[in-house]
Amino acid sequence: MFKTLKNDLPASIVVFFVALPLCLGIALASGAPLFSGLIAGIIGGVVVGALSGSKIGVSGPAAGLAAIVLTAIGSLGGYENFLVAVVLGGIIQIVFGLLKAGIIGYYFPSSVIKGMLTGIGIIIILKQIPHFFGYDAEPEGADSFIETSGENTFSAILNITDNITMGSMTIGLIGLAILLLWDKVLSKKGKVFQIVQGPLVAVVLGIVFFVVTQGSSLGIANTHLVSVPIPEDLDSFIGQFSFPNFTAITNPQVWIVAFTIALVASLETLLCVEATDKIDPEKNVTPTNRELLAQGTGNIISGLIGGLPITQVIVRSSANIQSGGRSKMSAIIHGFLLLISVVLIPKLLNMIPLSVLAAILLIVGYKLAKPGLFKKMYDMGWKQFVPFVVTVAGIVFIDLLWGIGLGLLVGIVVILIKSYQNSHFLHIEDNSNGKHKIKMTFAEEVTFFNKGAILKELDSLPKDTYLELDVRKTRYLDNDIIEILEDFAFKAKERNIDIQLISERGIVENPDSFIEFFKLRPKSA
Repeated sequence: MFKTLKNDLPASIVVFFVALPLCLGIALASGAPLFSGLIAGIIGGVVVGALSGSKIGVSGPAAGLAAIVLTAIGSLGGYENFLVAVVLGGIIQIVFGLLKAGIIGYYFPSSVIKGMLTGIGIIIILKQIPHFFGYDAEPEGADSFIETSGENTFSAILNITDNITMGSMTIGLIGLAILLLWDKVLSKKGKVFQIVQGPLVAVVLGIVFFVVTQGSSLGIANTHLVSVPIPEDLDSFIGQFSFPNFTAITNPQVWIVAFTIALVASLETLLCVEATDKIDPEKNVTPTNRELLAQGTGNIISGLIGGLPITQVIVRSSANIQSGGRSKMSAIIHGFLLLISVVLIPKLLNMIPLSVLAAILLIVGYKLAKPGLFKKMYDMGWKQFVPFVVTVAGIVFIDLLWGIGLGLLVGIVVILIKSYQNSHFLHIEDNSNGKHKIKMTFAEEVTFFNKGAILKELDSLPKDTYLELDVRKTRYLDNDIIEILEDFAFKAKERNIDIQLISERGIVENPDSFIEFFKLRPKSA
Protein backbone atom coordinates (compact mmCIF):
# COMPACT_ATOMS: atom_id res chain seq x y z
CA MET A 1 0.00 0.00 0.00
CA PHE A 2 2.83 2.40 0.85
CA LYS A 3 4.43 2.02 -2.61
CA THR A 4 1.64 4.16 -4.10
CA LEU A 5 1.55 6.76 -1.32
CA LYS A 6 2.59 9.52 -3.74
CA ASN A 7 -0.67 8.85 -5.61
CA ASP A 8 -2.86 8.08 -2.61
CA LEU A 9 -2.02 11.11 -0.45
CA PRO A 10 -3.15 13.75 -3.00
CA ALA A 11 -6.24 11.66 -3.83
CA SER A 12 -7.14 11.35 -0.14
CA ILE A 13 -7.19 15.15 0.21
CA VAL A 14 -9.67 15.45 -2.66
CA VAL A 15 -11.83 12.68 -1.19
CA PHE A 16 -11.69 14.47 2.18
CA PHE A 17 -13.07 17.69 0.67
CA VAL A 18 -15.80 15.72 -1.13
CA ALA A 19 -16.68 13.67 1.96
CA LEU A 20 -16.79 16.51 4.52
CA PRO A 21 -19.93 18.32 3.27
CA LEU A 22 -21.61 15.02 2.34
CA CYS A 23 -21.11 13.61 5.86
CA LEU A 24 -22.65 16.74 7.38
CA GLY A 25 -25.41 17.06 4.79
CA ILE A 26 -26.53 13.42 5.04
CA ALA A 27 -26.65 13.69 8.85
CA LEU A 28 -28.80 16.81 8.52
CA ALA A 29 -31.11 15.13 5.97
CA SER A 30 -31.37 12.09 8.26
CA GLY A 31 -32.53 14.13 11.26
CA ALA A 32 -29.46 12.93 13.18
CA PRO A 33 -26.78 14.92 15.05
CA LEU A 34 -24.25 16.48 12.62
CA PHE A 35 -21.40 14.76 14.41
CA SER A 36 -22.93 11.35 13.62
CA GLY A 37 -22.20 11.86 9.92
CA LEU A 38 -18.56 12.66 10.67
CA ILE A 39 -18.26 9.55 12.86
CA ALA A 40 -19.59 7.41 10.00
CA GLY A 41 -17.15 9.06 7.57
CA ILE A 42 -14.19 8.45 9.89
CA ILE A 43 -15.13 4.81 10.57
CA GLY A 44 -15.89 4.25 6.89
CA GLY A 45 -12.44 5.53 5.96
CA VAL A 46 -10.23 4.09 8.69
CA VAL A 47 -11.94 0.85 9.76
CA VAL A 48 -13.80 -0.25 6.62
CA GLY A 49 -10.94 1.01 4.44
CA ALA A 50 -8.47 -1.16 6.34
CA LEU A 51 -10.65 -4.30 6.33
CA SER A 52 -12.01 -4.02 2.79
CA GLY A 53 -10.51 -5.86 -0.18
CA SER A 54 -11.28 -2.90 -2.44
CA LYS A 55 -8.27 -0.83 -3.47
CA ILE A 56 -10.22 2.24 -4.56
CA GLY A 57 -13.63 2.06 -2.83
CA VAL A 58 -14.44 4.66 -0.16
CA SER A 59 -17.13 4.15 2.48
CA GLY A 60 -19.17 6.52 4.63
CA PRO A 61 -22.76 7.62 5.30
CA ALA A 62 -25.01 7.21 2.25
CA ALA A 63 -27.82 9.43 1.00
CA GLY A 64 -29.80 6.32 0.05
CA LEU A 65 -30.29 5.52 3.73
CA ALA A 66 -31.24 9.05 4.83
CA ALA A 67 -35.02 8.54 4.46
CA ILE A 68 -34.85 5.21 6.32
CA VAL A 69 -32.84 6.80 9.15
CA LEU A 70 -35.16 9.82 9.43
CA THR A 71 -38.26 7.62 9.71
CA ALA A 72 -36.61 5.11 12.05
CA ILE A 73 -35.40 7.71 14.58
CA GLY A 74 -39.00 8.87 15.00
CA SER A 75 -40.63 5.43 15.06
CA LEU A 76 -38.11 3.92 17.50
CA GLY A 77 -38.41 6.76 20.00
CA GLY A 78 -35.01 8.42 19.79
CA TYR A 79 -31.54 8.32 18.29
CA GLU A 80 -30.08 6.06 21.02
CA ASN A 81 -32.70 3.39 20.23
CA PHE A 82 -31.93 3.73 16.53
CA LEU A 83 -28.22 3.08 17.20
CA VAL A 84 -29.16 -0.40 18.46
CA ALA A 85 -30.60 -1.10 15.00
CA VAL A 86 -27.35 0.11 13.37
CA VAL A 87 -25.29 -2.30 15.51
CA LEU A 88 -27.66 -5.21 14.79
CA GLY A 89 -27.64 -4.27 11.10
CA GLY A 90 -23.86 -4.59 11.10
CA ILE A 91 -24.09 -8.04 12.70
CA ILE A 92 -26.61 -9.11 10.02
CA GLN A 93 -24.24 -7.86 7.30
CA ILE A 94 -21.47 -10.03 8.74
CA VAL A 95 -23.87 -13.00 8.56
CA PHE A 96 -24.57 -12.09 4.90
CA GLY A 97 -20.82 -12.15 4.26
CA LEU A 98 -20.34 -15.51 5.99
CA LEU A 99 -23.22 -16.92 3.91
CA LYS A 100 -21.40 -15.60 0.80
CA ALA A 101 -24.31 -13.40 -0.24
CA GLY A 102 -21.85 -11.06 -1.98
CA ILE A 103 -22.34 -12.96 -5.23
CA ILE A 104 -25.62 -11.03 -5.66
CA GLY A 105 -23.58 -8.09 -6.94
CA TYR A 106 -22.62 -10.03 -10.07
CA TYR A 107 -26.24 -10.36 -11.17
CA PHE A 108 -26.72 -6.70 -12.05
CA PRO A 109 -26.27 -6.11 -15.79
CA SER A 110 -23.58 -3.76 -17.06
CA SER A 111 -26.18 -1.44 -18.61
CA VAL A 112 -27.77 -0.88 -15.18
CA ILE A 113 -24.39 -0.29 -13.50
CA LYS A 114 -23.44 2.25 -16.19
CA GLY A 115 -26.88 3.83 -15.80
CA MET A 116 -26.28 4.04 -12.05
CA LEU A 117 -22.94 5.82 -12.55
CA THR A 118 -24.43 8.21 -15.12
CA GLY A 119 -27.57 8.87 -13.07
CA ILE A 120 -25.53 9.65 -9.96
CA GLY A 121 -23.32 11.96 -12.02
CA ILE A 122 -26.39 13.85 -13.29
CA ILE A 123 -27.86 14.03 -9.79
CA ILE A 124 -24.59 15.41 -8.41
CA ILE A 125 -24.60 18.14 -11.07
CA LEU A 126 -28.28 19.03 -10.61
CA LYS A 127 -28.07 19.05 -6.81
CA GLN A 128 -24.85 21.08 -6.69
CA ILE A 129 -25.95 23.86 -9.06
CA PRO A 130 -27.98 25.65 -6.33
CA HIS A 131 -25.08 25.36 -3.84
CA PHE A 132 -22.71 26.70 -6.49
CA PHE A 133 -24.77 29.91 -6.68
CA GLY A 134 -25.21 30.18 -2.91
CA TYR A 135 -28.75 28.75 -2.64
CA ASP A 136 -28.37 26.29 0.23
CA ALA A 137 -31.96 25.40 1.13
CA GLU A 138 -31.30 21.65 0.68
CA PRO A 139 -28.60 19.80 2.68
CA GLU A 140 -25.54 18.54 0.82
CA GLY A 141 -25.70 14.86 -0.14
CA ALA A 142 -29.45 14.57 -0.77
CA ASP A 143 -30.33 12.49 -3.84
CA SER A 144 -34.15 12.29 -3.86
CA PHE A 145 -36.15 14.15 -6.52
CA ILE A 146 -38.54 15.56 -3.87
CA GLU A 147 -36.46 17.65 -1.49
CA THR A 148 -36.93 18.20 2.24
CA SER A 149 -37.51 21.92 1.56
CA GLY A 150 -40.68 21.03 -0.39
CA GLU A 151 -39.06 21.76 -3.76
CA ASN A 152 -37.91 19.21 -6.31
CA THR A 153 -34.59 18.95 -8.10
CA PHE A 154 -35.64 21.17 -11.02
CA SER A 155 -37.71 23.74 -9.14
CA ALA A 156 -34.72 24.36 -6.85
CA ILE A 157 -32.64 25.20 -9.93
CA LEU A 158 -35.36 27.48 -11.30
CA ASN A 159 -35.48 29.35 -7.97
CA ILE A 160 -31.76 30.15 -8.05
CA THR A 161 -32.26 33.52 -9.74
CA ASP A 162 -34.10 34.87 -6.69
CA ASN A 163 -31.58 33.45 -4.21
CA ILE A 164 -28.14 34.10 -5.67
CA THR A 165 -25.42 34.93 -3.12
CA MET A 166 -22.87 37.04 -5.00
CA GLY A 167 -19.93 36.09 -2.79
CA SER A 168 -20.66 32.36 -3.04
CA MET A 169 -21.15 32.55 -6.81
CA THR A 170 -17.93 34.56 -7.29
CA ILE A 171 -15.67 32.20 -5.37
CA GLY A 172 -17.54 29.24 -6.90
CA LEU A 173 -16.66 30.47 -10.39
CA ILE A 174 -13.04 31.12 -9.36
CA GLY A 175 -12.82 27.65 -7.82
CA LEU A 176 -14.31 26.01 -10.93
CA ALA A 177 -11.84 27.89 -13.17
CA ILE A 178 -8.93 26.70 -11.01
CA LEU A 179 -10.15 23.09 -11.12
CA LEU A 180 -10.50 23.15 -14.92
CA LEU A 181 -7.12 24.83 -15.36
CA TRP A 182 -5.47 22.27 -13.08
CA ASP A 183 -7.19 19.31 -14.75
CA LYS A 184 -6.71 20.32 -18.39
CA VAL A 185 -3.42 22.25 -18.35
CA LEU A 186 -1.31 22.43 -15.18
CA SER A 187 -1.47 18.73 -14.24
CA LYS A 188 0.38 18.00 -17.49
CA LYS A 189 3.07 20.63 -16.84
CA GLY A 190 4.92 19.10 -13.92
CA LYS A 191 4.85 16.74 -10.93
CA VAL A 192 4.23 19.56 -8.45
CA PHE A 193 0.80 20.12 -10.01
CA GLN A 194 0.03 16.41 -9.63
CA ILE A 195 1.09 16.33 -5.98
CA VAL A 196 -0.71 19.57 -5.06
CA GLN A 197 -4.26 18.92 -6.25
CA GLY A 198 -6.51 21.61 -7.75
CA PRO A 199 -9.29 21.06 -5.17
CA LEU A 200 -6.87 21.87 -2.32
CA VAL A 201 -5.86 25.15 -4.02
CA ALA A 202 -9.53 26.01 -4.66
CA VAL A 203 -10.47 25.38 -1.01
CA VAL A 204 -7.54 27.43 0.32
CA LEU A 205 -8.53 30.32 -1.97
CA GLY A 206 -12.11 29.92 -0.77
CA ILE A 207 -11.03 30.37 2.84
CA VAL A 208 -8.89 33.40 1.92
CA PHE A 209 -11.80 34.90 -0.04
CA PHE A 210 -14.14 34.46 2.95
CA VAL A 211 -11.69 36.17 5.32
CA VAL A 212 -10.85 39.05 2.96
CA THR A 213 -14.46 39.84 1.94
CA GLN A 214 -16.00 39.83 5.42
CA GLY A 215 -18.15 42.95 5.84
CA SER A 216 -18.16 43.75 2.10
CA SER A 217 -20.85 43.21 -0.53
CA LEU A 218 -19.18 39.91 -1.43
CA GLY A 219 -19.15 38.69 2.18
CA ILE A 220 -20.44 35.14 2.72
CA ALA A 221 -22.83 34.43 5.60
CA ASN A 222 -22.32 31.43 7.88
CA THR A 223 -25.34 29.69 6.34
CA HIS A 224 -23.34 29.33 3.11
CA LEU A 225 -20.27 27.82 4.79
CA VAL A 226 -19.34 24.37 6.05
CA SER A 227 -20.82 23.83 9.52
CA VAL A 228 -18.72 21.44 11.62
CA PRO A 229 -19.67 21.25 15.33
CA ILE A 230 -17.09 23.13 17.44
CA PRO A 231 -16.57 21.73 20.96
CA GLU A 232 -15.45 24.18 23.62
CA ASP A 233 -13.32 21.66 25.52
CA LEU A 234 -12.57 17.93 25.79
CA ASP A 235 -15.76 17.24 27.77
CA SER A 236 -17.97 18.91 25.18
CA PHE A 237 -16.16 16.98 22.42
CA ILE A 238 -16.78 13.65 24.15
CA GLY A 239 -20.35 14.78 24.77
CA GLN A 240 -20.98 14.72 21.02
CA PHE A 241 -20.82 10.91 21.02
CA SER A 242 -24.08 8.99 21.49
CA PHE A 243 -24.36 5.41 22.67
CA PRO A 244 -27.01 2.75 21.94
CA ASN A 245 -29.78 2.06 24.42
CA PHE A 246 -29.63 -1.73 24.42
CA THR A 247 -32.78 -2.02 26.51
CA ALA A 248 -34.60 -1.38 23.20
CA ILE A 249 -33.25 -4.66 21.75
CA THR A 250 -36.47 -6.46 22.70
CA ASN A 251 -38.52 -4.09 20.52
CA PRO A 252 -39.49 -5.97 17.29
CA GLN A 253 -39.42 -2.66 15.38
CA VAL A 254 -35.69 -2.33 16.16
CA TRP A 255 -35.04 -5.69 14.47
CA ILE A 256 -37.13 -4.73 11.44
CA VAL A 257 -35.14 -1.49 11.04
CA ALA A 258 -31.88 -3.43 11.57
CA PHE A 259 -32.72 -5.89 8.80
CA THR A 260 -33.78 -3.04 6.51
CA ILE A 261 -30.48 -1.21 7.12
CA ALA A 262 -28.48 -4.41 6.54
CA LEU A 263 -30.33 -5.22 3.31
CA VAL A 264 -30.25 -1.72 1.79
CA ALA A 265 -26.66 -0.98 2.92
CA SER A 266 -25.44 -4.33 1.54
CA LEU A 267 -27.21 -3.79 -1.77
CA GLU A 268 -25.83 -0.26 -2.17
CA THR A 269 -22.35 -1.50 -1.28
CA LEU A 270 -22.43 -4.38 -3.78
CA LEU A 271 -23.68 -2.07 -6.52
CA CYS A 272 -20.96 0.44 -5.72
CA VAL A 273 -18.32 -2.31 -5.73
CA GLU A 274 -19.47 -3.43 -9.18
CA ALA A 275 -19.48 0.18 -10.42
CA THR A 276 -16.07 1.13 -9.03
CA ASP A 277 -14.48 -2.05 -10.38
CA LYS A 278 -15.86 -1.13 -13.79
CA ILE A 279 -14.26 2.34 -13.81
CA ASP A 280 -11.05 1.24 -12.07
CA PRO A 281 -8.19 1.75 -14.56
CA GLU A 282 -6.32 -1.17 -12.94
CA LYS A 283 -9.34 -3.50 -13.44
CA ASN A 284 -9.13 -4.90 -9.89
CA VAL A 285 -11.86 -7.32 -8.80
CA THR A 286 -13.13 -6.63 -5.26
CA PRO A 287 -13.99 -9.69 -3.12
CA THR A 288 -17.65 -9.00 -2.38
CA ASN A 289 -18.08 -11.29 0.63
CA ARG A 290 -15.08 -9.71 2.33
CA GLU A 291 -16.62 -6.31 1.58
CA LEU A 292 -19.83 -7.30 3.42
CA LEU A 293 -17.74 -8.42 6.42
CA ALA A 294 -15.87 -5.10 6.40
CA GLN A 295 -19.06 -3.04 6.07
CA GLY A 296 -20.73 -5.03 8.86
CA THR A 297 -17.78 -4.44 11.18
CA GLY A 298 -17.83 -0.74 10.33
CA ASN A 299 -21.55 -0.45 11.09
CA ILE A 300 -21.16 -2.22 14.44
CA ILE A 301 -18.41 0.21 15.52
CA SER A 302 -20.24 3.24 14.06
CA GLY A 303 -23.45 2.30 15.89
CA LEU A 304 -21.63 1.76 19.18
CA ILE A 305 -20.22 5.31 19.24
CA GLY A 306 -23.13 7.23 17.70
CA GLY A 307 -22.46 7.12 13.95
CA LEU A 308 -24.84 6.77 11.00
CA PRO A 309 -25.03 3.54 8.94
CA ILE A 310 -22.18 3.08 6.46
CA THR A 311 -22.01 1.84 2.87
CA GLN A 312 -19.43 2.03 0.12
CA VAL A 313 -20.31 5.26 -1.72
CA ILE A 314 -19.89 5.87 -5.44
CA VAL A 315 -19.40 9.67 -5.21
CA ARG A 316 -16.38 9.37 -2.91
CA SER A 317 -15.07 6.29 -4.70
CA SER A 318 -15.25 7.91 -8.14
CA ALA A 319 -13.56 11.07 -6.78
CA ASN A 320 -10.81 8.80 -5.48
CA ILE A 321 -10.34 7.14 -8.88
CA GLN A 322 -10.47 10.44 -10.76
CA SER A 323 -7.80 11.88 -8.44
CA GLY A 324 -5.40 8.99 -9.05
CA GLY A 325 -5.96 6.88 -5.91
CA ARG A 326 -4.21 3.53 -6.32
CA SER A 327 -4.63 1.64 -3.03
CA LYS A 328 -6.76 1.52 0.09
CA MET A 329 -4.35 3.96 1.76
CA SER A 330 -6.27 6.78 0.09
CA ALA A 331 -9.53 5.80 1.83
CA ILE A 332 -7.76 5.26 5.17
CA ILE A 333 -5.90 8.59 5.05
CA HIS A 334 -9.12 10.44 4.15
CA GLY A 335 -10.67 8.97 7.32
CA PHE A 336 -7.76 10.20 9.43
CA LEU A 337 -7.98 13.63 7.78
CA LEU A 338 -11.63 13.84 8.81
CA LEU A 339 -10.74 12.87 12.38
CA ILE A 340 -7.76 15.24 12.70
CA SER A 341 -9.57 18.19 11.12
CA VAL A 342 -12.73 18.00 13.25
CA VAL A 343 -10.59 17.72 16.38
CA LEU A 344 -7.90 20.33 15.63
CA ILE A 345 -9.21 22.79 13.03
CA PRO A 346 -13.04 22.85 13.09
CA LYS A 347 -13.04 26.69 13.01
CA LEU A 348 -10.90 26.69 9.86
CA LEU A 349 -13.18 24.11 8.21
CA ASN A 350 -16.14 26.38 8.94
CA MET A 351 -14.57 29.07 6.73
CA ILE A 352 -14.90 26.90 3.59
CA PRO A 353 -17.66 28.20 1.26
CA LEU A 354 -20.09 25.48 0.17
CA SER A 355 -19.93 26.85 -3.37
CA VAL A 356 -16.24 25.85 -3.67
CA LEU A 357 -17.05 22.29 -2.60
CA ALA A 358 -19.97 22.36 -5.06
CA ALA A 359 -17.47 23.23 -7.83
CA ILE A 360 -15.40 20.15 -6.92
CA LEU A 361 -18.50 17.94 -7.01
CA LEU A 362 -19.59 19.40 -10.36
CA ILE A 363 -16.33 18.14 -11.88
CA VAL A 364 -16.84 14.71 -10.26
CA GLY A 365 -20.42 14.58 -11.58
CA TYR A 366 -19.42 15.53 -15.12
CA LYS A 367 -16.76 12.83 -15.28
CA LEU A 368 -19.36 10.27 -14.22
CA ALA A 369 -21.99 11.45 -16.71
CA LYS A 370 -20.16 12.40 -19.88
CA PRO A 371 -22.66 13.04 -22.71
CA GLY A 372 -20.74 10.75 -25.06
CA LEU A 373 -21.74 7.74 -22.96
CA PHE A 374 -25.37 8.07 -24.12
CA LYS A 375 -24.31 7.70 -27.77
CA LYS A 376 -22.01 4.81 -26.89
CA MET A 377 -24.84 2.96 -25.13
CA TYR A 378 -27.22 3.71 -28.03
CA ASP A 379 -24.70 2.25 -30.47
CA MET A 380 -24.69 -0.99 -28.46
CA GLY A 381 -28.34 -1.62 -29.31
CA TRP A 382 -31.68 -1.35 -27.58
CA LYS A 383 -30.96 -4.27 -25.23
CA GLN A 384 -28.25 -2.16 -23.58
CA PHE A 385 -29.72 1.30 -24.13
CA VAL A 386 -33.23 0.80 -22.71
CA PRO A 387 -32.17 -0.51 -19.24
CA PHE A 388 -29.47 2.19 -19.17
CA VAL A 389 -31.92 5.05 -19.85
CA VAL A 390 -34.56 3.67 -17.47
CA THR A 391 -31.96 3.47 -14.68
CA VAL A 392 -30.80 7.04 -15.30
CA ALA A 393 -34.37 8.39 -15.40
CA GLY A 394 -35.35 6.49 -12.24
CA ILE A 395 -32.38 7.87 -10.31
CA VAL A 396 -32.98 11.45 -11.46
CA PHE A 397 -36.77 11.51 -11.01
CA ILE A 398 -37.15 9.24 -7.93
CA ASP A 399 -33.96 8.12 -6.15
CA LEU A 400 -31.02 5.73 -6.40
CA LEU A 401 -32.66 2.48 -5.28
CA TRP A 402 -35.78 3.02 -7.38
CA GLY A 403 -33.67 3.78 -10.44
CA ILE A 404 -31.59 0.63 -10.02
CA GLY A 405 -34.68 -1.47 -9.33
CA LEU A 406 -36.48 -0.22 -12.45
CA GLY A 407 -33.37 -0.67 -14.59
CA LEU A 408 -32.88 -4.21 -13.31
CA LEU A 409 -36.52 -5.07 -13.99
CA VAL A 410 -36.24 -3.85 -17.58
CA GLY A 411 -32.90 -5.66 -17.97
CA ILE A 412 -34.46 -8.94 -16.82
CA VAL A 413 -37.36 -8.52 -19.24
CA VAL A 414 -34.92 -7.89 -22.11
CA ILE A 415 -32.92 -11.02 -21.22
CA LEU A 416 -36.04 -13.17 -20.89
CA ILE A 417 -37.17 -11.99 -24.32
CA LYS A 418 -33.82 -12.94 -25.82
CA SER A 419 -32.92 -16.12 -23.99
CA TYR A 420 -36.13 -17.92 -22.97
CA GLN A 421 -35.38 -20.86 -25.28
CA ASN A 422 -32.01 -22.03 -24.05
CA SER A 423 -30.30 -22.81 -20.78
CA HIS A 424 -27.02 -21.08 -19.91
CA PHE A 425 -23.91 -22.88 -18.89
CA LEU A 426 -20.13 -22.68 -18.91
CA HIS A 427 -18.37 -25.90 -19.87
CA ILE A 428 -14.79 -26.45 -18.66
CA GLU A 429 -12.43 -29.13 -19.99
CA ASP A 430 -9.00 -29.69 -18.48
CA ASN A 431 -6.70 -30.84 -21.27
CA SER A 432 -3.58 -29.77 -19.46
CA ASN A 433 -1.52 -33.00 -19.24
CA GLY A 434 0.77 -31.03 -16.98
CA LYS A 435 0.90 -28.04 -19.33
CA HIS A 436 -1.84 -25.87 -17.74
CA LYS A 437 -3.93 -26.02 -20.91
CA ILE A 438 -7.59 -25.21 -20.21
CA LYS A 439 -10.49 -25.19 -22.66
CA MET A 440 -13.64 -23.18 -22.01
CA THR A 441 -16.66 -23.72 -24.23
CA PHE A 442 -19.40 -21.10 -24.11
CA ALA A 443 -23.05 -22.06 -24.45
CA GLU A 444 -25.33 -21.08 -27.33
CA GLU A 445 -26.50 -18.04 -25.37
CA VAL A 446 -24.46 -16.41 -22.61
CA THR A 447 -26.00 -13.52 -20.64
CA PHE A 448 -25.21 -11.43 -17.56
CA PHE A 449 -26.74 -14.24 -15.46
CA ASN A 450 -23.48 -16.11 -16.15
CA LYS A 451 -21.20 -13.30 -14.91
CA GLY A 452 -20.53 -14.86 -11.51
CA ALA A 453 -19.59 -18.29 -12.88
CA ILE A 454 -17.36 -16.92 -15.66
CA LEU A 455 -15.61 -14.42 -13.36
CA LYS A 456 -14.95 -17.20 -10.83
CA GLU A 457 -13.47 -19.53 -13.44
CA LEU A 458 -11.29 -16.85 -15.05
CA ASP A 459 -10.00 -15.58 -11.69
CA SER A 460 -9.15 -19.15 -10.60
CA LEU A 461 -6.91 -19.82 -13.62
CA PRO A 462 -3.31 -20.33 -12.46
CA LYS A 463 -0.39 -18.36 -13.83
CA ASP A 464 1.28 -19.56 -17.05
CA THR A 465 -1.99 -21.06 -18.35
CA TYR A 466 -2.88 -21.54 -22.01
CA LEU A 467 -6.60 -20.84 -22.31
CA GLU A 468 -8.63 -22.04 -25.28
CA LEU A 469 -11.87 -20.07 -25.46
CA ASP A 470 -14.35 -21.74 -27.81
CA VAL A 471 -17.31 -19.57 -28.91
CA ARG A 472 -18.18 -21.43 -32.12
CA LYS A 473 -21.58 -22.53 -30.79
CA THR A 474 -22.39 -19.16 -29.24
CA ARG A 475 -25.14 -17.26 -31.01
CA TYR A 476 -25.72 -14.55 -28.37
CA LEU A 477 -22.91 -13.18 -26.21
CA ASP A 478 -24.04 -10.48 -23.80
CA ASN A 479 -22.07 -7.23 -23.69
CA ASP A 480 -21.43 -7.87 -19.96
CA ILE A 481 -19.53 -11.06 -20.79
CA ILE A 482 -17.53 -9.34 -23.53
CA GLU A 483 -16.51 -6.65 -21.01
CA ILE A 484 -15.45 -9.36 -18.55
CA LEU A 485 -13.26 -10.91 -21.26
CA GLU A 486 -11.87 -7.46 -22.13
CA ASP A 487 -10.95 -6.81 -18.47
CA PHE A 488 -9.57 -10.34 -18.07
CA ALA A 489 -7.28 -9.87 -21.09
CA PHE A 490 -5.75 -6.89 -19.25
CA LYS A 491 -5.05 -9.00 -16.14
CA ALA A 492 -4.02 -12.09 -18.17
CA LYS A 493 -0.87 -10.32 -19.36
CA GLU A 494 0.24 -9.80 -15.75
CA ARG A 495 -0.38 -13.52 -14.99
CA ASN A 496 1.30 -14.76 -18.19
CA ILE A 497 -1.94 -16.33 -19.44
CA ASP A 498 -2.21 -16.81 -23.20
CA ILE A 499 -5.69 -16.78 -24.76
CA GLN A 500 -6.63 -18.57 -27.95
CA LEU A 501 -10.06 -17.43 -29.17
CA ILE A 502 -11.75 -20.06 -31.36
CA SER A 503 -14.70 -18.79 -33.38
CA GLU A 504 -16.46 -19.44 -36.67
CA ARG A 505 -14.39 -16.59 -38.13
CA GLY A 506 -11.16 -18.35 -37.29
CA ILE A 507 -8.63 -18.69 -34.50
CA VAL A 508 -7.04 -15.62 -32.90
CA GLU A 509 -4.14 -15.65 -30.45
CA ASN A 510 -4.35 -13.08 -27.62
CA PRO A 511 -6.90 -10.72 -29.25
CA ASP A 512 -6.03 -7.04 -28.84
CA SER A 513 -9.66 -6.24 -28.02
CA PHE A 514 -12.58 -8.59 -27.48
CA ILE A 515 -14.95 -5.67 -27.97
CA GLU A 516 -13.51 -4.98 -31.42
CA PHE A 517 -13.43 -8.68 -32.29
CA PHE A 518 -17.12 -9.19 -31.61
CA LYS A 519 -17.91 -5.85 -33.31
CA LEU A 520 -20.94 -4.70 -31.31
CA ARG A 521 -23.42 -2.95 -33.55
CA PRO A 522 -26.86 -1.45 -32.80
CA LYS A 523 -28.68 -4.22 -34.65
CA SER A 524 -26.45 -7.14 -33.73
CA ALA A 525 -27.65 -9.97 -31.50
